Amino acid sequence: MIALLVTINIKPGFKEQFMASMMGDAIGSNNDEPGCLRFDVLQDNEHENRIHLFEVYEDEAAVEAHRAAPHYTKWRSEVADWFDGEIGRNVATPVYPAPEKWEKRPPIA
Repeated sequence: MIALLVTINIKPGFKEQFMASMMGDAIGSNNDEPGCLRFDVLQDNEHENRIHLFEVYEDEAAVEAHRAAPHYTKWRSEVADWFDGEIGRNVATPVYPAPEKWEKRPPIA
Protein backbone atom coordinates (compact mmCIF):
# COMPACT_ATOMS: atom_id res chain seq x y z
CA MET A 1 0.00 0.00 0.00
CA ILE A 2 1.05 3.54 -0.71
CA ALA A 3 -0.22 6.68 1.00
CA LEU A 4 0.42 10.14 -0.41
CA LEU A 5 0.28 13.30 1.66
CA VAL A 6 0.12 16.24 -0.72
CA THR A 7 0.13 19.96 0.10
CA ILE A 8 -0.95 22.48 -2.52
CA ASN A 9 -0.85 26.25 -2.26
CA ILE A 10 -3.25 28.03 -4.60
CA LYS A 11 -2.59 31.46 -6.06
CA PRO A 12 -4.85 34.17 -4.60
CA GLY A 13 -7.93 34.72 -6.72
CA PHE A 14 -8.06 31.16 -8.08
CA LYS A 15 -9.34 29.18 -5.09
CA GLU A 16 -12.95 28.78 -6.27
CA GLN A 17 -11.99 27.56 -9.76
CA PHE A 18 -9.25 25.36 -8.35
CA MET A 19 -11.58 23.66 -5.88
CA ALA A 20 -14.25 23.04 -8.52
CA SER A 21 -11.66 21.26 -10.64
CA MET A 22 -10.22 19.47 -7.59
CA MET A 23 -13.62 17.99 -6.79
CA GLY A 24 -13.77 16.43 -10.25
CA ASP A 25 -10.45 14.69 -9.63
CA ALA A 26 -11.38 13.62 -6.10
CA ILE A 27 -14.77 12.20 -7.09
CA GLY A 28 -13.28 10.45 -10.12
CA SER A 29 -10.47 8.99 -8.01
CA ASN A 30 -12.84 7.64 -5.36
CA ASN A 31 -15.52 6.39 -7.75
CA ASP A 32 -13.68 5.27 -10.88
CA GLU A 33 -10.32 3.90 -9.75
CA PRO A 34 -10.44 0.37 -8.29
CA GLY A 35 -6.91 0.72 -6.86
CA CYS A 36 -7.62 4.02 -5.10
CA LEU A 37 -8.76 3.20 -1.57
CA ARG A 38 -9.05 6.78 -0.36
CA PHE A 39 -8.78 10.29 -1.80
CA ASP A 40 -9.55 13.04 0.70
CA VAL A 41 -9.36 16.80 0.15
CA LEU A 42 -8.63 18.78 3.32
CA GLN A 43 -8.80 22.54 3.83
CA ASP A 44 -5.92 23.96 5.86
CA ASN A 45 -7.26 25.86 8.89
CA GLU A 46 -4.46 28.43 8.94
CA HIS A 47 -4.07 29.22 5.23
CA GLU A 48 -7.22 29.69 3.15
CA ASN A 49 -5.38 29.03 -0.12
CA ARG A 50 -3.76 25.79 1.05
CA ILE A 51 -5.25 22.33 0.73
CA HIS A 52 -3.95 18.91 1.64
CA LEU A 53 -4.70 15.64 -0.11
CA PHE A 54 -4.63 12.27 1.62
CA GLU A 55 -4.55 9.48 -0.92
CA VAL A 56 -4.20 5.72 -0.40
CA TYR A 57 -3.53 3.29 -3.24
CA GLU A 58 -3.22 -0.48 -3.34
CA ASP A 59 0.18 -0.36 -5.05
CA GLU A 60 2.41 1.56 -7.46
CA ALA A 61 0.35 0.36 -10.43
CA ALA A 62 -2.72 2.01 -8.87
CA VAL A 63 -0.77 5.27 -8.43
CA GLU A 64 0.23 5.14 -12.10
CA ALA A 65 -3.36 4.37 -13.11
CA HIS A 66 -4.45 7.45 -11.17
CA ARG A 67 -1.92 9.64 -13.00
CA ALA A 68 -3.22 8.33 -16.34
CA ALA A 69 -6.93 8.69 -15.48
CA PRO A 70 -8.91 11.21 -17.56
CA HIS A 71 -10.15 13.10 -14.48
CA TYR A 72 -6.56 13.54 -13.22
CA THR A 73 -5.11 14.69 -16.54
CA LYS A 74 -8.03 17.11 -16.96
CA TRP A 75 -7.45 18.48 -13.44
CA ARG A 76 -3.69 18.92 -13.98
CA SER A 77 -4.32 20.75 -17.23
CA GLU A 78 -7.00 23.04 -15.77
CA VAL A 79 -5.09 24.04 -12.63
CA ALA A 80 -1.52 24.19 -13.99
CA ASP A 81 -1.30 27.99 -13.72
CA TRP A 82 -3.01 28.21 -10.32
CA PHE A 83 -0.31 26.56 -8.17
CA ASP A 84 1.46 28.99 -5.86
CA GLY A 85 4.87 27.35 -5.62
CA GLU A 86 5.89 23.73 -5.66
CA ILE A 87 3.52 20.96 -4.63
CA GLY A 88 4.59 19.24 -1.40
CA ARG A 89 4.45 15.46 -1.67
CA ASN A 90 5.27 12.86 0.94
CA VAL A 91 5.02 9.11 0.40
CA ALA A 92 4.18 6.86 3.35
CA THR A 93 3.17 3.31 4.17
CA PRO A 94 -0.08 2.85 6.12
CA VAL A 95 0.53 1.20 9.48
CA TYR A 96 -2.85 1.43 11.20
CA PRO A 97 -5.28 0.20 10.23
CA ALA A 98 -3.24 -2.67 8.90
CA PRO A 99 -3.14 -2.92 5.10
CA GLU A 100 -5.26 -6.07 5.07
CA LYS A 101 -8.03 -4.12 6.87
CA TRP A 102 -8.35 -1.50 4.10
CA GLU A 103 -11.10 -1.88 1.59
CA LYS A 104 -12.48 0.21 -1.23
CA ARG A 105 -15.03 2.78 -0.09
CA PRO A 106 -18.38 2.80 -1.89
CA PRO A 107 -18.81 5.56 -4.51
CA ILE A 108 -19.39 9.00 -3.05
CA ALA A 109 -20.62 12.21 -4.65
